Amino acid sequence: MTGNHTGARSTDAGRSTSATEAGGPAGELRVGGEDAELSARLERELTAYNNAATGADDEAELSVRVTGPDGELLGGLAGWTWGGRAGVNMLWVRADRRHQGWGGRMLRAAEEEARRRGCTEISLSSFSFQAPGFYRRHGYSDTGIRDGIPGGHVGHHFWKPLVENPAGVVRLVALVDFAADAVEAGQRYEDRVLALLGRHGGRLERRLRTGDGRRETHVIRFAGRSGYESFLADPERVALRDGLGEAAPVTQVLEVNEV
Repeated sequence: MTGNHTGARSTDAGRSTSATEAGGPAGELRVGGEDAELSARLERELTAYNNAATGADDEAELSVRVTGPDGELLGGLAGWTWGGRAGVNMLWVRADRRHQGWGGRMLRAAEEEARRRGCTEISLSSFSFQAPGFYRRHGYSDTGIRDGIPGGHVGHHFWKPLVENPAGVVRLVALVDFAADAVEAGQRYEDRVLALLGRHGGRLERRLRTGDGRRETHVIRFAGRSGYESFLADPERVALRDGLGEAAPVTQVLEVNEV
Protein backbone atom coordinates (compact mmCIF):
# COMPACT_ATOMS: atom_id res chain seq x y z
CA MET A 1 0.00 0.00 0.00
CA THR A 2 1.36 3.40 -0.90
CA GLY A 3 0.83 6.63 0.99
CA ASN A 4 -0.11 7.10 4.64
CA HIS A 5 -3.05 5.42 6.32
CA THR A 6 -4.48 5.93 9.79
CA GLY A 7 -7.00 3.60 11.38
CA ALA A 8 -10.56 4.72 12.11
CA ARG A 9 -11.05 6.48 15.41
CA SER A 10 -14.32 6.72 17.31
CA THR A 11 -15.86 10.11 17.97
CA ASP A 12 -19.16 11.28 19.41
CA ALA A 13 -20.33 12.10 15.86
CA GLY A 14 -19.48 8.68 14.46
CA ARG A 15 -16.53 7.00 12.75
CA SER A 16 -13.82 9.10 11.17
CA THR A 17 -11.06 8.14 8.75
CA SER A 18 -8.21 10.33 7.52
CA ALA A 19 -6.34 9.25 4.43
CA THR A 20 -3.85 10.67 1.99
CA GLU A 21 -3.32 8.49 -1.07
CA ALA A 22 -0.36 9.03 -3.35
CA GLY A 23 -1.36 11.71 -5.79
CA GLY A 24 -4.85 11.94 -4.27
CA PRO A 25 -6.62 14.62 -2.22
CA ALA A 26 -6.03 14.99 1.49
CA GLY A 27 -9.05 15.11 3.77
CA GLU A 28 -11.15 13.38 6.37
CA LEU A 29 -14.24 11.24 5.79
CA ARG A 30 -16.62 10.91 8.72
CA VAL A 31 -19.64 8.60 8.95
CA GLY A 32 -22.24 9.38 11.58
CA GLY A 33 -25.88 9.96 12.31
CA GLU A 34 -27.91 13.14 12.20
CA ASP A 35 -25.89 16.19 11.18
CA ALA A 36 -28.10 19.28 11.04
CA GLU A 37 -25.28 21.57 9.96
CA LEU A 38 -24.30 19.27 7.10
CA SER A 39 -27.92 18.86 5.97
CA ALA A 40 -28.46 22.62 5.92
CA ARG A 41 -25.28 23.18 3.91
CA LEU A 42 -26.14 20.45 1.40
CA GLU A 43 -29.63 21.94 1.00
CA ARG A 44 -28.16 25.37 0.22
CA GLU A 45 -25.52 24.06 -2.16
CA LEU A 46 -27.83 21.72 -4.12
CA THR A 47 -30.58 24.32 -4.31
CA ALA A 48 -28.14 26.84 -5.77
CA TYR A 49 -26.82 24.26 -8.25
CA ASN A 50 -30.31 23.16 -9.32
CA ASN A 51 -31.50 26.74 -9.70
CA ALA A 52 -28.50 27.65 -11.85
CA ALA A 53 -28.93 24.58 -14.05
CA THR A 54 -32.68 24.98 -14.60
CA GLY A 55 -33.35 28.68 -14.20
CA ALA A 56 -36.06 27.90 -11.65
CA ASP A 57 -35.54 29.58 -8.30
CA ASP A 58 -39.01 29.37 -6.72
CA GLU A 59 -38.47 26.41 -4.41
CA ALA A 60 -40.87 26.57 -1.47
CA GLU A 61 -42.24 24.30 1.20
CA LEU A 62 -45.89 23.24 1.16
CA SER A 63 -47.83 22.15 4.23
CA VAL A 64 -51.38 21.35 5.32
CA ARG A 65 -52.30 21.06 9.00
CA VAL A 66 -55.48 19.65 10.58
CA THR A 67 -56.18 20.51 14.21
CA GLY A 68 -58.97 19.63 16.61
CA PRO A 69 -61.12 21.92 18.78
CA ASP A 70 -58.40 22.04 21.44
CA GLY A 71 -55.62 22.67 18.95
CA GLU A 72 -54.32 19.10 19.01
CA LEU A 73 -52.81 17.82 15.77
CA LEU A 74 -55.13 15.44 13.91
CA GLY A 75 -53.15 15.16 10.68
CA GLY A 76 -50.73 16.86 8.39
CA LEU A 77 -49.08 16.97 4.99
CA ALA A 78 -45.59 18.21 4.14
CA GLY A 79 -44.27 18.75 0.64
CA TRP A 80 -42.74 21.21 -1.79
CA THR A 81 -43.20 23.17 -5.00
CA TRP A 82 -40.50 24.11 -7.48
CA GLY A 83 -40.27 24.92 -11.15
CA GLY A 84 -43.91 24.17 -11.92
CA ARG A 85 -43.80 20.83 -10.09
CA ALA A 86 -45.06 19.78 -6.68
CA GLY A 87 -44.36 16.84 -4.41
CA VAL A 88 -45.69 15.30 -1.21
CA ASN A 89 -43.06 14.02 1.20
CA MET A 90 -45.33 12.98 4.07
CA LEU A 91 -49.05 12.62 4.74
CA TRP A 92 -50.34 11.40 8.11
CA VAL A 93 -53.70 11.17 9.91
CA ARG A 94 -53.98 10.29 13.60
CA ALA A 95 -55.25 6.74 14.09
CA ASP A 96 -58.52 7.73 15.78
CA ARG A 97 -59.37 10.19 12.98
CA ARG A 98 -58.75 7.93 10.01
CA HIS A 99 -61.56 6.97 7.61
CA GLN A 100 -63.16 10.38 8.16
CA GLY A 101 -61.97 11.88 4.88
CA TRP A 102 -59.12 13.98 6.27
CA GLY A 103 -56.50 12.40 4.03
CA GLY A 104 -58.42 13.24 0.88
CA ARG A 105 -59.14 16.79 2.10
CA MET A 106 -55.49 17.44 2.81
CA LEU A 107 -54.41 16.00 -0.52
CA ARG A 108 -56.92 18.13 -2.43
CA ALA A 109 -55.88 21.22 -0.47
CA ALA A 110 -52.23 20.60 -1.34
CA GLU A 111 -53.09 20.11 -5.01
CA GLU A 112 -55.13 23.32 -5.08
CA GLU A 113 -52.30 25.29 -3.48
CA ALA A 114 -49.85 23.78 -5.94
CA ARG A 115 -52.08 24.91 -8.82
CA ARG A 116 -52.26 28.38 -7.30
CA ARG A 117 -48.46 28.45 -7.37
CA GLY A 118 -48.49 27.53 -11.05
CA CYS A 119 -47.66 23.83 -10.76
CA THR A 120 -48.78 21.48 -13.53
CA GLU A 121 -48.04 18.12 -11.89
CA ILE A 122 -47.48 16.50 -8.51
CA SER A 123 -45.62 13.36 -7.41
CA LEU A 124 -45.32 11.26 -4.27
CA SER A 125 -44.37 7.82 -2.97
CA SER A 126 -46.12 5.29 -0.73
CA PHE A 127 -45.12 1.93 0.70
CA SER A 128 -47.42 -1.00 -0.11
CA PHE A 129 -48.46 -1.21 3.57
CA GLN A 130 -49.45 2.47 3.58
CA ALA A 131 -51.98 3.80 1.06
CA PRO A 132 -51.21 3.15 -2.61
CA GLY A 133 -54.88 2.42 -3.29
CA PHE A 134 -55.84 5.75 -1.71
CA TYR A 135 -53.64 7.66 -4.13
CA ARG A 136 -54.92 5.73 -7.14
CA ARG A 137 -58.48 6.61 -6.13
CA HIS A 138 -57.45 10.26 -6.16
CA GLY A 139 -56.19 10.13 -9.73
CA TYR A 140 -52.53 9.25 -9.23
CA SER A 141 -50.83 6.89 -11.69
CA ASP A 142 -48.04 4.43 -10.88
CA THR A 143 -44.72 5.44 -12.42
CA GLY A 144 -42.48 2.83 -10.81
CA ILE A 145 -41.99 0.27 -8.06
CA ARG A 146 -39.04 -0.20 -5.72
CA ASP A 147 -38.55 -3.72 -4.38
CA GLY A 148 -36.72 -4.77 -1.25
CA ILE A 149 -38.67 -2.90 1.43
CA PRO A 150 -38.45 -4.76 4.78
CA GLY A 151 -41.21 -7.30 5.42
CA GLY A 152 -41.57 -8.16 1.76
CA HIS A 153 -43.17 -4.82 0.92
CA VAL A 154 -42.53 -2.52 -2.04
CA GLY A 155 -42.43 1.23 -2.60
CA HIS A 156 -44.83 2.76 -5.13
CA HIS A 157 -44.09 6.00 -6.97
CA PHE A 158 -47.01 8.09 -8.23
CA TRP A 159 -47.63 11.06 -10.51
CA LYS A 160 -50.70 13.17 -11.30
CA PRO A 161 -51.31 16.05 -13.72
CA LEU A 162 -52.81 19.18 -12.16
CA VAL A 163 -53.96 20.99 -15.28
CA GLU A 164 -55.79 18.35 -17.29
CA ASN A 165 -59.12 16.65 -16.77
CA PRO A 166 -58.24 13.08 -15.65
CA ALA A 167 -61.34 11.82 -17.46
CA GLY A 168 -59.71 12.80 -20.75
CA VAL A 169 -56.44 11.00 -20.11
CA VAL A 170 -55.48 8.22 -22.54
CA ARG A 171 -53.26 5.47 -21.14
CA LEU A 172 -51.69 2.88 -23.42
CA VAL A 173 -49.62 -0.27 -23.19
CA ALA A 174 -47.50 -0.84 -26.31
CA LEU A 175 -46.11 -4.35 -26.94
CA VAL A 176 -43.13 -3.97 -29.27
CA ASP A 177 -41.43 -6.79 -31.21
CA PHE A 178 -38.16 -6.08 -33.01
CA ALA A 179 -37.16 -7.78 -36.24
CA ALA A 180 -34.66 -10.57 -35.53
CA ASP A 181 -32.03 -9.04 -37.83
CA ALA A 182 -32.64 -5.42 -36.75
CA VAL A 183 -32.87 -5.44 -32.95
CA GLU A 184 -30.41 -2.59 -32.35
CA ALA A 185 -31.94 -0.49 -35.13
CA GLY A 186 -35.38 -1.07 -33.64
CA GLN A 187 -34.21 -0.05 -30.18
CA ARG A 188 -32.66 3.15 -31.57
CA TYR A 189 -35.91 3.87 -33.38
CA GLU A 190 -37.89 3.52 -30.15
CA ASP A 191 -35.40 5.80 -28.36
CA ARG A 192 -36.05 8.54 -30.90
CA VAL A 193 -39.80 8.04 -31.17
CA LEU A 194 -40.39 7.99 -27.42
CA ALA A 195 -38.46 11.26 -27.18
CA LEU A 196 -41.23 12.85 -29.29
CA LEU A 197 -43.97 12.15 -26.74
CA GLY A 198 -43.50 15.39 -24.83
CA ARG A 199 -44.38 17.62 -27.77
CA HIS A 200 -47.82 15.96 -27.87
CA GLY A 201 -48.60 15.96 -24.16
CA GLY A 202 -47.42 12.37 -23.79
CA ARG A 203 -45.37 10.80 -21.03
CA LEU A 204 -43.49 7.51 -20.89
CA GLU A 205 -44.35 5.96 -17.51
CA ARG A 206 -42.55 2.62 -17.87
CA ARG A 207 -40.22 1.03 -20.42
CA LEU A 208 -39.39 -2.65 -19.98
CA ARG A 209 -37.21 -4.89 -22.15
CA THR A 210 -36.79 -8.68 -22.28
CA GLY A 211 -33.42 -10.22 -21.53
CA ASP A 212 -32.70 -10.99 -25.19
CA GLY A 213 -33.53 -7.40 -26.16
CA ARG A 214 -36.06 -8.44 -28.80
CA ARG A 215 -39.21 -7.21 -27.08
CA GLU A 216 -40.24 -4.14 -25.11
CA THR A 217 -43.31 -3.04 -23.22
CA HIS A 218 -44.11 0.67 -22.91
CA VAL A 219 -46.68 2.26 -20.62
CA ILE A 220 -47.57 5.65 -22.08
CA ARG A 221 -49.93 8.37 -20.92
CA PHE A 222 -51.40 11.20 -22.99
CA ALA A 223 -53.18 14.18 -21.46
CA GLY A 224 -55.91 13.80 -24.09
CA ARG A 225 -56.87 11.84 -27.16
CA SER A 226 -55.94 14.68 -29.47
CA GLY A 227 -52.36 14.40 -28.22
CA TYR A 228 -52.28 10.69 -28.99
CA GLU A 229 -53.63 11.29 -32.47
CA SER A 230 -51.13 14.07 -33.18
CA PHE A 231 -48.30 11.81 -32.00
CA LEU A 232 -49.35 9.11 -34.47
CA ALA A 233 -49.37 11.68 -37.27
CA ASP A 234 -46.10 13.38 -36.25
CA PRO A 235 -44.09 13.77 -39.52
CA GLU A 236 -40.81 13.01 -37.76
CA ARG A 237 -42.21 9.78 -36.32
CA VAL A 238 -43.62 8.76 -39.71
CA ALA A 239 -40.31 9.49 -41.44
CA LEU A 240 -38.35 7.47 -38.89
CA ARG A 241 -40.64 4.49 -39.37
CA ASP A 242 -40.56 4.75 -43.15
CA GLY A 243 -36.77 4.84 -42.98
CA LEU A 244 -36.69 1.41 -41.37
CA GLY A 245 -39.02 -0.16 -43.93
CA GLU A 246 -39.59 -3.84 -43.29
CA ALA A 247 -37.18 -3.69 -40.34
CA ALA A 248 -39.57 -1.45 -38.39
CA PRO A 249 -40.80 -2.90 -35.08
CA VAL A 250 -44.21 -4.56 -34.95
CA THR A 251 -46.29 -2.89 -32.25
CA GLN A 252 -49.56 -3.88 -30.64
CA VAL A 253 -51.23 -1.06 -28.70
CA LEU A 254 -53.76 -1.66 -25.92
CA GLU A 255 -55.77 1.17 -24.35
CA VAL A 256 -56.05 0.51 -20.61
CA ASN A 257 -57.58 2.05 -17.48
CA GLU A 258 -56.82 1.92 -13.76
CA VAL A 259 -58.76 -0.75 -11.83
